[in-house]
Amino acid sequence: MAGRYRGVVAIIQFPGVNCEYETAEAVRSAGLEAGLFRWNEDPALLQEAAAVVLPGGFSYQDRIRAGVVAAKDRIMDAIGVLARQGRPVLGICNGAQVLVESGFIPGLHWERVDLALAPNVMADREGYYCAWTWLRCEDSPCLWTGAFAGGEVVPVPIAHAEGRFSTDDESVIEAMRANGQIVLRYCTAAGEIDPAFPVNPNGSMDNIAGVCNPEGNVLAMMPHPERASWLRQVPEGLAGSWGRRRVAAACDPGKMEDGGPGRRFFESLKLGTGGAR
Repeated sequence: MAGRYRGVVAIIQFPGVNCEYETAEAVRSAGLEAGLFRWNEDPALLQEAAAVVLPGGFSYQDRIRAGVVAAKDRIMDAIGVLARQGRPVLGICNGAQVLVESGFIPGLHWERVDLALAPNVMADREGYYCAWTWLRCEDSPCLWTGAFAGGEVVPVPIAHAEGRFSTDDESVIEAMRANGQIVLRYCTAAGEIDPAFPVNPNGSMDNIAGVCNPEGNVLAMMPHPERASWLRQVPEGLAGSWGRRRVAAACDPGKMEDGGPGRRFFESLKLGTGGAR
């Protein structure tokens, strides 16, 4: 089995995740090689991986709370070693919950949980919410957003019930701001930050949608870039240039296969690592 994951982006397949295959396809669409890595494989094999992605879903059925059981799995010890070595690690939705529960994010004090992804709090309801949102890419050292300009606005969908970045310690937020760790913030299509629903879809502190560690190689984001990696996935009624592009491509099957807004997160990985193999 030696060499199986050499240069490959390893997509971690915990029991209960449901986005591993589409995430692998999104990684491949950016010109990288991807492979599924089951949670019970030999963690030592990850040492050869180019990067690690924890996909969305409901790992271990979200028992106790989202991500907490997977965070205690032995494979996370191996991923922690890679993260400290500077290997790129991305957690999407449930994967972000795992990274936060394991202390990787915000990474101010490794293996200590300084941040939480709490249940959504919206204007007139709580619980699961699925919608397209707008994200503003902030200036940060994050490898996973290197293909974006600072302040650029990108549409990406969310689908979660526990996605509210929160903490009881305001100094944690202050430290993340100072370090440039607040990578993605929910905003309007024009890039304006509004704390009210629906712009802020889950009540996250400071409209936070994605946070990286201080070094910038580990990103936890609640939105799903793999669900926005092809133009055909963009809703026709979406505001802005992406919506117009989608409408213009409606009668051209070839253009519908063009890259969508979410693909650039994976292209950022390629840019930051020099490509696969």
